[in-house]
Amino acid sequence: MNKTKEIFITGFALFSMFFGAGNLILPPFLGFKAGDTWLLVTLGFVLTAVAVPLLGILAHAKLQGTMYDFGKKVSPLFSLIYCLIVYVICIALPAPRTASVTHEMAIEPFFETSALLTSGIYFILVFVFVMNRSKVLDLLGKFLTPIIVLILLSIIFIGTFNAPEVSKASIFKTPLVDGVLEGYQTFDAIGAIVVGAVLIISLNLKGHYSFEDKKQLIIKSGWIAGIGLFIIYAGLILVGSLFNNEFATNATRADVLNGLSIQTLGSYGASFLSVLIALACFTTAVGIITGTADYFKGLFKNSKSAYTITAIISCILGIIVGSYNVGFIIDVALPVLMFIYPITIVLIILNVLPERYASPLVFRVVVSMTFLFTIPDFLKFLIPIEQLQNLIDIIPLANHSLGWVLPALLSFTFLNVFYRKPIQED
Repeated sequence: MNKTKEIFITGFALFSMFFGAGNLILPPFLGFKAGDTWLLVTLGFVLTAVAVPLLGILAHAKLQGTMYDFGKKVSPLFSLIYCLIVYVICIALPAPRTASVTHEMAIEPFFETSALLTSGIYFILVFVFVMNRSKVLDLLGKFLTPIIVLILLSIIFIGTFNAPEVSKASIFKTPLVDGVLEGYQTFDAIGAIVVGAVLIISLNLKGHYSFEDKKQLIIKSGWIAGIGLFIIYAGLILVGSLFNNEFATNATRADVLNGLSIQTLGSYGASFLSVLIALACFTTAVGIITGTADYFKGLFKNSKSAYTITAIISCILGIIVGSYNVGFIIDVALPVLMFIYPITIVLIILNVLPERYASPLVFRVVVSMTFLFTIPDFLKFLIPIEQLQNLIDIIPLANHSLGWVLPALLSFTFLNVFYRKPIQED
């Protein structure tokens, strides 16, 4: 296989691993609320949903290890705890969300059945596939992702050139910040450190790549995946903004995506998209739970029992959480993401930087400052008390849930100006 073809195949595979169907309901709804400020919202959204994940893949190209390697410069214990938290979040939120999206997009419009029944059947099937690691999923993934992308590009193209003349104004006061925070909900930065590790393992199994070959392959394929995500996300935000006058003020995320499908493709096209999204959701859930079960299997010395128990717990959790509507799961995820996403962003950026700017001391201090200043952002969603608001008012950008940015940047700059060790010449 020639190198160019291999780069594109790897790039498309990486895109499909990022491409969780649950994320599809976020950009159109963001555009629906953004109206005439869609460009600023898009800029904010792609920062956290495209740029940071792309940097995560570039960091993997440099490290060529596992998720554990992202945090080990802080300390081995920190990295272990961080990995555990990320995997727990994955099985508690994005995996169940796929069942919820499936119910709202593919089941509820056609059948009067409960969400609990949908999530129950859904995760029983997920468990069967996780335990058997069927190749059917690989085949589905290869065909599903291109078809869904073609349908979405059709929605974007038709919607852009056939949009209503009148649209509502933005409801956002700070569209750039709102875009940044909504980008958290894609889980793409967390996805980058998870799927990047899967890519490294896949390349290592082939066995014929040098370190530099793998590095170049991962970097170039990462750019292909990143450009693909950008086109889909930006296009869906634009179309959502152009058609925002066509939906009720209280429309849900699923309502907007369904509505856009009908407006641009007709009822048959919308039904087809719903079925494909349901299948794509399923492959995403299987991938998340398989990866998590693999991690815990490794923690317990390749114990098959650990793999099975993790899969069972994950699917039970999926049935329970997946029976709630998408909006509720997204609301629950917000405080959790306010806590883990800034730390993930900082770890990704520090691992991308040259070694001379990212010593273990820099890692420890910058991550510690980030953790410290994410606490108010996390707590304000749980205990909105006046004393906490007084603290938030003091911290720069904290009212925009970005109180960690300046402390992290200042501590990084200070350490590199005053404590950076000179590079030793050979």
